[in-house]
Amino acid sequence: MSASVSESPTPSRVGVWLIGARGSVATTVVAGCAALTAGLHPPTGLITETPMFAGAGLPPLASLVFGGHDTLDCPLPKRAEALAAGGVLPPGLPTAVAAELAAADREIRPGGPTPGDSRDEDELIAAFAADIGDFVRRRGLARAVVVNVASTEPPATGHALPPSSLYAAAALRAGCPYVNFTPSTGLHHPALAAAAASRGLPYAGRDGKTGQTLLRSVLGPMFTQRALAVRAWSGANLLGGGDGAALADPGAAAAKNAGKERVLADTLGTTPEGEVHIDDVPALGDWKTAWDHIAFDGFLGTRMILQTIWQGCDSALAAPLVLDLARLTARAHEAGLSGPLGELGFYFKDPVGEGPSALGEQYAALAGFAEQLRRGPGVLDVGDLGDARDVGDARDAGGAHGADRGAVRGAVPRGGRRPGRSR
Repeated sequence: MSASVSESPTPSRVGVWLIGARGSVATTVVAGCAALTAGLHPPTGLITETPMFAGAGLPPLASLVFGGHDTLDCPLPKRAEALAAGGVLPPGLPTAVAAELAAADREIRPGGPTPGDSRDEDELIAAFAADIGDFVRRRGLARAVVVNVASTEPPATGHALPPSSLYAAAALRAGCPYVNFTPSTGLHHPALAAAAASRGLPYAGRDGKTGQTLLRSVLGPMFTQRALAVRAWSGANLLGGGDGAALADPGAAAAKNAGKERVLADTLGTTPEGEVHIDDVPALGDWKTAWDHIAFDGFLGTRMILQTIWQGCDSALAAPLVLDLARLTARAHEAGLSGPLGELGFYFKDPVGEGPSALGEQYAALAGFAEQLRRGPGVLDVGDLGDARDVGDARDAGGAHGADRGAVRGAVPRGGRRPGRSR
């Protein structure tokens, strides 16, 4: 089909626009969705496929259409073969879903900024937003959700927008909900605050909770509830792949660790001694090992130790969460919700909006959100969902159709920028 021909809009078709679309996480997302749709594997790890979300009106996995931005040019089928060789994807899966991988790869557009790119920030945002809008129109999508799964970037400094914020601004301009699965700045940049509030779009983030912090969000409340005094909590992470290389940068590692430390402070009521060290071990590839050493006091001051070791595959841990978040955020958009989706804090180290840090409480909030979605458009209760929510009618509030392309124009300063990479 010619790129100039648009498909007829189909309400059930939802776009998932991935930032870092040729990285390990994105490749696993696309291959995994295709495998589940074909019935090749069960939906292990997808909370949206559990009874909790039955009848909540989420878009079916088969309705998701993938595209995205990346600065890399390795085709998705080839990347999937490499992941299978490393044990990340099951043997034979890249061949079984080759058509779906190739289709998604055709929808990936050059990201940026790259070295030598002379475009200013507004020009980059406009170009990225145009790519997203073109994707929605050509594929006849009801809406699209932009999900950042690129490698972690150092914290933003000064007024210049980092790449993650350029893409976030593009999502706003294209009229698309936004999910930041990374600790990168994204919508958290002060220059985007007004645009995020005025566009009337739902957004969620940040930094997906896949391993060490997931465990901390369970163990922290346990110590508090049992009145055990934690004296010190130290940890270490060994990982390779794109994230390992990115986190070798002290600034990027600090951004990653901030969420891990915040969970402990919130659940323990204090910040214990100790810190987390992150080591890049290229030989590990997409696999990671997280170790925690917890020193605590029991009855009569008896000193005790708890140690945990978490070994897992980062992409396999992240992919089902990305699919969950894309479906949930798309449904929230369809239902007319806007602003920070604090009820999705279950998925993040550093959730937007107000909400608890303990996993059990976050799960209860997620269950409440599922119930609200089941009630359907027109009966969602703004009081139940938080003061920052704006509940409107159920019409398509934009997708990328008819989006105000000037929504973030003038709200972002011009300045330096840093190339981004996929995870």
